[in-house]
Amino acid sequence: MDLFTLTLGEAKAKLDQGECTSVQLTESLLARIEAVEGRINSFITLDREQALRQAEQADRERRQGRAGKLCGLPLASKDVLCTSSMPTTCGSRILEHFVPPYDATVIEKLRREGAVLLGKLAMDEFAMGSTSENCAFGTPHNPWRPGYVTGGSSGGSASAVAADQCLASLGSDTGGSIRQPASLCGIVGMKPTYGRVSRYGLVAFASSLDQVGPMTKDVRDCALLMNVLSGHDPRDATSSARPVPDYTSALRDGLKGVRVGVPVEYFGAGLDPEVERVVRNAISMLADAGAEIIEVSLPHTEYCVAVYYLIAPAEASSNLARYDGVRYGYRAPQADSLLDMYRQSRSEGFGDEVKKRILIGTYALSAGYYDAYYKKASRVRTLIREDFRAAFAACDLIASPVCPTPAWPIGEKGDDPLALYLSDILTISANLAGIPGMSVPAGFSGDGLPIGLQLQAAHFNEEILLRAAWNLEGRAGVKGRRPELV
Repeated sequence: MDLFTLTLGEAKAKLDQGECTSVQLTESLLARIEAVEGRINSFITLDREQALRQAEQADRERRQGRAGKLCGLPLASKDVLCTSSMPTTCGSRILEHFVPPYDATVIEKLRREGAVLLGKLAMDEFAMGSTSENCAFGTPHNPWRPGYVTGGSSGGSASAVAADQCLASLGSDTGGSIRQPASLCGIVGMKPTYGRVSRYGLVAFASSLDQVGPMTKDVRDCALLMNVLSGHDPRDATSSARPVPDYTSALRDGLKGVRVGVPVEYFGAGLDPEVERVVRNAISMLADAGAEIIEVSLPHTEYCVAVYYLIAPAEASSNLARYDGVRYGYRAPQADSLLDMYRQSRSEGFGDEVKKRILIGTYALSAGYYDAYYKKASRVRTLIREDFRAAFAACDLIASPVCPTPAWPIGEKGDDPLALYLSDILTISANLAGIPGMSVPAGFSGDGLPIGLQLQAAHFNEEILLRAAWNLEGRAGVKGRRPELV
């Protein structure tokens, strides 16, 4: 077996038993990247020398009996998390050469546990997109079918894991940006409860919606990473002080006594028949594991996209005001005045999708329109939260599709922004409500494209998601299947 095909858990066991070294594991992954990156384009930054130095250090620490939980395991990060050792571009020309002076808290945690950081992964610019086609440094391709989208905005994070270019990765999720690409690329992806994982050092898109989470080859790896990433951070005012459980203890067989809600609103017009077939089959597997399946309603689902595309751009217009060409990032080389420098730097540095969302957000926050748009959207957001609160009074978790369709060809929806926005319709609500959600591989379309099942639960109830995902993974028969790239 090639070392690059291992899961985190499998690789850790081999390292612990002395069957391989971290240097050998890292070299295997670097060779894999060299072999397939030309077709997949997952990475924005790849630092081979630094990765091998970290692997050598991990081997020394293991020999000295000081191995951390992730000692010597090669991972990669979405390029939206600050790293002091390499650039953080957010997929944007405006930050092309920016190297932060500090690490994000989650990067600190990976380093503290001995992980090897291979590099930074492709993404939609400033996490604004559903396909990763908005990346200024090239579009990542779906390993299951190069030429098809990976999903977004954590597209590089999903494709790198699916293509065995890293053992696991970090993504961020503002409206489905972990779960949707995880589904389209056939991996596991979790968006934790808002506040469960620190956002310190996560370059902000929409601060009330953003959340960092793991993207992995299997459910156990997801639980392992959640154990490392979770916990209170005094540098993040929204970080929860709630104690962190051992998420791996939730991985036990059987779902007796667990009530699974199926929302009627998630199975309407626009849902691809292949997706519905796979998802309903996955729900029946949860029933086979002992779960009780009930119907629930989330009546304000139809408003989620409209609410999201007012709140998220409004917060983005504020967050992205700092990119002005003065303190860091791209500065226009020639300008007649300070105002002209601002205008040129932002016009040349930002891509079209980012500029469009800044304009929408600024308009929604402007005098005379704030009450009609942002304030009203915030009120409807409260109704969406109440929908989930009522649903979770009747069930323990909610099962549904992740994305209305399997992956599609790159460029197919480029001229139809509404179609792209609607591809997030089933994931946005979890961010608006702040609840945890995850995608777990459930099956394949008739022509071989992955399809995931979305699981959502009440706040800080990631354990029930992992338990259900573990039971599905053991029954779906898709674990270990990988794309044939070379």
